Amino acid sequence: MVKTTPSTLSSLERRIYTVSELTTSIKVLLESEFPFIWISGEVSNFRKPSSGHYYFTLKDENAQIASVMFRNQNRGVHFELEDGLHIMGLGRISVYEPRGTYQIILEYLEPKGIGALQIAYEQLRDRLKKDGLFDQNHKTIIPYLPRKISLVTSPTGAVVHDIITIVQRRFPNMPMEILPVKVQGQGAVSEIVEAFRILNARRDSDLIILARGGGSLEDLQPFNSEEVARSIYHSQIPVISAVGHETDFTIADFVADLRAPTPSAAAELAVPVRNELTLQISSLQNQLNRQMLGYIRDCRNHLKQVSSRLPKPRKTIQDLILRVDDYQNRIALCMVRFIKGNKEKLKWISESLVSHNPVKGTIKVKFKLEQLNNKLQVFIIKLNTQNKNHLDQLHAQLHALNPKAILQRGYTITRALPEGNIVRSPDDVALHGQVDVMLARGSMICRVERKISNGQENL
Repeated sequence: MVKTTPSTLSSLERRIYTVSELTTSIKVLLESEFPFIWISGEVSNFRKPSSGHYYFTLKDENAQIASVMFRNQNRGVHFELEDGLHIMGLGRISVYEPRGTYQIILEYLEPKGIGALQIAYEQLRDRLKKDGLFDQNHKTIIPYLPRKISLVTSPTGAVVHDIITIVQRRFPNMPMEILPVKVQGQGAVSEIVEAFRILNARRDSDLIILARGGGSLEDLQPFNSEEVARSIYHSQIPVISAVGHETDFTIADFVADLRAPTPSAAAELAVPVRNELTLQISSLQNQLNRQMLGYIRDCRNHLKQVSSRLPKPRKTIQDLILRVDDYQNRIALCMVRFIKGNKEKLKWISESLVSHNPVKGTIKVKFKLEQLNNKLQVFIIKLNTQNKNHLDQLHAQLHALNPKAILQRGYTITRALPEGNIVRSPDDVALHGQVDVMLARGSMICRVERKISNGQENL
């Protein structure tokens, strides 16, 4: 170290800098010595004001430096900066003359020890999961047999060919359409989002398959974008995601209603096998036919049982009519007796009141009369209701036993003449004998020309 003395000071050329001159000289020296450098450190005090620029401090164990990344450059950063994140960046040293401080202006950033796309993927996945885009209760059931399938994929390559081939093999003539989009590179995200907008505006498809083949994380980046994820989430049409290989998981896979491990698997999940479906329908038709035949057989047996209980239907009906008339007469007689008895009781009470003139008990007697009158009304209503219900039951029984109800459905009752016995078998009537065929409206006298029993004609 040079010790300054009056003699040495006099020997040195006196060059006096102003603060601005010194700061400018330092600025020129630093910016020329470090035009572009790589730097690594830990992010702290991160800020992103409304201007869109990044401001933060980059530090290590022993030092720190102010860092800036302007909006035009940070648009290319595919992950979110946050305090505590270790990064590497490319930038240039700059001196801020008004404060006499220096900083580094960064033009490129990447996470240290992990790829930028990978950390961007993980950050977006965690944020969308927190927002509820992966919730199972939001997912829609894939239709068993869609009327039309829309493919959002590249129009060329093996993916679209495999999907169409498998779908048409499983279910020939299934209506399908292709909405051609880029599946990687610049413009892919906007084209996929636009395809979903068009399909949901038209609403003429029952299923969307979003597909592409395998690739690197960078190739699959459009399917890890927030724009595509939210388009899938807001789609009113069910979506199958079939992106990459079985081991590839994209953000689109988590948001879609169903994830297929490969595009070929998506085609198999989209439609059933037509031949198997036809066999299943045929089996169900046979089962339904057997059930209907069994039901008809049971109805015929029930009809035979009912017919056997009516050997003389006219006499049974007449007996029921007489029974109903008898019940009506009894009810009328009971009502007359009840009303007459209560009238006499009321008359006796009235005469008793007149003869004794109970001045103090007038209110009490009046109240009792009102109670008796109310009870009489309630009893009459109750009796009428009971009698009506009983009559309804008898009427229902009468209707159920009425053979005319059966005749109205096209059945007939045949009786052998002249005895009038019901004919249940060809043996119950003589050949060339006469029978009375009772119809729903009228009857016919017929002559027996042939008798057939168990497919054999009886002579």
